[in-house]
Amino acid sequence: MAVQSFRQLDNGVKLDLGVEEAYIRLLTSDMAKVSILNKGEEEFVSPGIAKTDWGAPKFKVKEDDKRIVITTDSLTVDINKSPFGIKYLDKSGNVINEDDIKGSGYEDGKPYVFKKTDKTENFYGFGEQTGGLNKRGYDIGMWNTDAYSYTKDTKYVYATIPFFIGLKDQKAYGLFFDNTYRSHFNMAKESDDYYYYYADGGKLTYYFINGPEIKDVVDRYTDLTGKINLPPEWSLGFQQSKWGYWQDDLVRVAKTFRDKQIPADAMYADIDYMNDYRVFTWGPKYPDPDKLKADMDNLNFRYVTINDPGVKVDESFDTYQEGTKNNFWVKNADGSPYVGYVWPGNSVFPNFLKTDVRDWWAKKHKALFDKGVSGIWNDMNEPAVFGGPGWSMPLDTVYEADDGSKKQNKEIHNIFAHLENEATYEGFKVNKPNIRPFVLTRAAYAGTQRYAAIWTGDNTSNWDHLRMTIPMNSNLGLSGAAFVGNDIGGFAKPTSQDVPTPELFARWIEVGAFVPFSRDHYSWDKEQEPWAFGKEVEDISRKYISLRYELLPYLYNQFKRAQESGQPVQQPLVYHFQYDSNTYNNDNQYMFGDSLMIAPVVNQGATSRSVYLPAGVKWVDYWTGEEFEGGQTITKQADLGTLPIYVKQDSIIPRREVQQYTGEKKLTNLILDTYLAGQASYSFYEDDANTEDYTRGEFNVTDFRVEQKGNHIEFEQDKKTESYESDIQSYTLKLHDAKEPNKVQAAENKYGKASSLDELNQQASGYYFDASAKVLYVKIPANESHKVKID
Repeated sequence: MAVQSFRQLDNGVKLDLGVEEAYIRLLTSDMAKVSILNKGEEEFVSPGIAKTDWGAPKFKVKEDDKRIVITTDSLTVDINKSPFGIKYLDKSGNVINEDDIKGSGYEDGKPYVFKKTDKTENFYGFGEQTGGLNKRGYDIGMWNTDAYSYTKDTKYVYATIPFFIGLKDQKAYGLFFDNTYRSHFNMAKESDDYYYYYADGGKLTYYFINGPEIKDVVDRYTDLTGKINLPPEWSLGFQQSKWGYWQDDLVRVAKTFRDKQIPADAMYADIDYMNDYRVFTWGPKYPDPDKLKADMDNLNFRYVTINDPGVKVDESFDTYQEGTKNNFWVKNADGSPYVGYVWPGNSVFPNFLKTDVRDWWAKKHKALFDKGVSGIWNDMNEPAVFGGPGWSMPLDTVYEADDGSKKQNKEIHNIFAHLENEATYEGFKVNKPNIRPFVLTRAAYAGTQRYAAIWTGDNTSNWDHLRMTIPMNSNLGLSGAAFVGNDIGGFAKPTSQDVPTPELFARWIEVGAFVPFSRDHYSWDKEQEPWAFGKEVEDISRKYISLRYELLPYLYNQFKRAQESGQPVQQPLVYHFQYDSNTYNNDNQYMFGDSLMIAPVVNQGATSRSVYLPAGVKWVDYWTGEEFEGGQTITKQADLGTLPIYVKQDSIIPRREVQQYTGEKKLTNLILDTYLAGQASYSFYEDDANTEDYTRGEFNVTDFRVEQKGNHIEFEQDKKTESYESDIQSYTLKLHDAKEPNKVQAAENKYGKASSLDELNQQASGYYFDASAKVLYVKIPANESHKVKID
């Protein structure tokens, strides 16, 4: 292809390429949309896109005989006329990304793009993928697939997010190939000199994002596809599930959590609760959902029900009757409803492409919400069809769009779940107004984070799968899906060896307590509650789940950061430390939020492990208090009950007392767990954690600052926003590696010395020094307006 001519637009240029034409639109000064189309075609925007109205940044266009150059204050788009190709440069003139000589276009109707690379470039993201963190050298496929007991080499799994981050010369960029057909990414596997991506159909549409920080790329990508909404706090608690729980089991297991003082917030009802797997019904294994609601309320548990898209073909079933009457089903090529075999037997599938079908599906959730259901778990929504081609619908099944046009399954398959999740999310808005939705999904497309948390499907109870959770979650986080998790202990038991041993479950619960979505879920043919493996593992489970609950203020604030900037909650080390090349391939450690580094033991029989401490900061062993310089690898001894955790120096970690469930106790005293070398700060966000009132301004933001100044330490707070009636009456500043002070005072108010921590907790203000642990506790009234000086 070659550029025949061009025309400047209000936000870019339109290029005449002969048979085809291209649009290069600048959405911001650092993001461009590229579309190559047959002449006269409209540009493509998938349902994954959340924002389309960008305005136009300031830019200039220059042309010479060989090039057309578009320049903003941070990005240059250099277009070669013949052959047509695009080069992106930063404001200093450094090449960020460049088309290969093979360029871009269509081959047999398939859109493709070839890009230059070199041996130093690394690739991250791609949503949910098996294998390691860095995807250089991988041949990646995207086609939502019910990949039961997948392995580290499985190509197609449950979610499709065709977005990745390139990291070259310590600078990051992002590429989002917005195409809903089956897509393929060869990331320098074929050659060290280039990578390429293509789809089996559709239009050539991609978005280029300049960083140069990874965090900038993720922020901009989630501007484009949407950021997560703040979840209800209970959904951040521990959750328990099994394929095989009946109604009495749900109550019995919930009661056991309370009796054993293992914190938990939610129980899950799998497909067993339905009447012969009919959606929105209750069956004989759950004979009295009203009693279930009362029992769960008495135990202070929420419960979540599964939902599948397949609707049983049954003339006496109201959901089937309604959908048939209104012509709501996906069709065969001949216009008849497509019938596939899933759990209910022969089933039809809603055409979620149509708005009125989504609206109908949203309203149908009333049957579940009326019985006290707090969350919806969307499963089988790849969509899976037993025995179907590729375990799904035929490619030529038909969806009718709102405008009456017909779309084939080969185009809609990858967004089926996305549209179902949108309908489910709206089900909360319709039936439970002002209550924050909690939707969990197995399948997804780019942008699904707006509607649902994602779990990584039917994993297996073995060590490979425990190891794989870390890069899977990390890459999903880099792909906008901040609310992500895995089945703790492993779901599937495809062989007799795939059963969690006490050791495997202990190591997995340690990791699972430190991922965004924390749920123990397993299949009917084994036992896997935290107490199923003996007292030692039960105690380990209690220890780490309790620690998660202590850290809920920290975790909730990390979700707030995700809602504001797209920042992952579980982050690969490279996200924070992209200037340290030793983090580029590290896929067995991660940051849990901004301050805590988790280095789990994920190998059978191991009682120690090597831990890399990223350069540029100091690190503190959470358990021993030992300090380390960054930029080195150490060996950490870790018996079965020890999860290696390291704190980034100069951090404040907000925490609280342990609760058995969220909301059990009011947060009256906020603990500010502080690791101070020079200066530490934290912006603490607070709202009611359950309703949508925060979207109308009902929240508080308090900035904390702790600073070492010569021989004394100063603490101050700044209440930036006060629009929510907080229960917090005091803060306990907990200073590690401290010295006993001579005095603590705020202005003229001297804080008294307590003889024990228990005594201090009973006081409105004061301090206590634990000499053996070298920890200083200072109790500060929440309304303290003066600096607190510790001399």
